[in-house]
Amino acid sequence: MSNRLYSKGRVLGYERAKRNQNPNVSLLQVEGCQTSKDAQFYLGKRVAYVYRAQREVNGSKIRVIWGRIARAHGTSGVVKARFRKNLPPKTFGASVRVVSITSNIFE
Repeated sequence: MSNRLYSKGRVLGYERAKRNQNPNVSLLQVEGCQTSKDAQFYLGKRVAYVYRAQREVNGSKIRVIWGRIARAHGTSGVVKARFRKNLPPKTFGASVRVVSITSNIFE
């Protein structure tokens, strides 16, 4: 039994067309989410990209970029998410945390 309060996800890239990409919207694959029906559960959930920086701010080198899952993308459980600051391209393939609890902690 895990004590984690979040699901793991992976950043696939930006929403894109054949020639254009839209960095305002990131595509995420959530662990255990295989269909568009599964993806419905995650709509509106918060997403956190947690990373380490070199410089310390307020005694910590850990930073977070928060986002929210907006809608499903296709039928294989991929979701679209919008972040407060667009994710940099170095995050492609990196893991994110999908927080499944709803709380006023983030308000």
